Amino acid sequence: MIDDHIFDGIADKFAKNIYGTTKGKLRHTLLCDVLDSHLTANSTVLEIGGGTGVMAAHLAALGHSVVLTDASNDVLQQAADLLSQSSNEAIRDNIEIRQEFLQEITDFERFNVVICHAVLEWLDNPYEALSSIYNRMKPRTIMSLSFFNHDANLFANAIYGNFDYIEKGMKAKKQVRLNPKQPLSAVKVLNYCESLGFTVLDKAGIRCFHDYMRDISHQTTKYDDLLALERKYHKSDPYMWLGKYFQLIVEK
Repeated sequence: MIDDHIFDGIADKFAKNIYGTTKGKLRHTLLCDVLDSHLTANSTVLEIGGGTGVMAAHLAALGHSVVLTDASNDVLQQAADLLSQSSNEAIRDNIEIRQEFLQEITDFERFNVVICHAVLEWLDNPYEALSSIYNRMKPRTIMSLSFFNHDANLFANAIYGNFDYIEKGMKAKKQVRLNPKQPLSAVKVLNYCESLGFTVLDKAGIRCFHDYMRDISHQTTKYDDLLALERKYHKSDPYMWLGKYFQLIVEK
């Protein structure tokens, strides 16, 4: 039985929380920055856990063919609505939507690009999922992988003074449905990918500064300056390791 977290029943809250804020806007922009530099023209893309279709729309607009999958019917309905309303013909024509759990996808060999953004941290067995993806990808396929960073989460909670929460292993008594099941260590995921046989082509922290700003109004009022700073340092030590999310580009 699949017991991974999905967003049926809270799709509207999910979309607002992720994409209705500067943190969502910044995350999407930085993920695209890194991913786009590794894509060839007219790529065939499998997006795992693609949610409301924001990344799929971006890729389709660039001329790539995208199969958008997600386990949640509610989230995919939002994606269908978003994409059907687009004035960009490429967005309407270049995206196929499928309701599937990761474990149910059977046609990995069709694709030369796999995207798995903000999925692993919601799964019961994230490392097992990584192994499964690797085994089903065809050689010379690249994957963009991003996930909620455990180490940055611990650092942030220390800054906020949540010492009891850290001492308890950062496990809340009551699980909030928009809080990831299990953030992952960037270094451990990177090492695991290499142990599977992946070649790491690129790595970056996503939101290395945004979430730590003392004056949160600056997240909005100084957004352009903040974006420029993130772009300048998010692939550099030590800042990349403080990204609230971590992104890897790997190749089988």
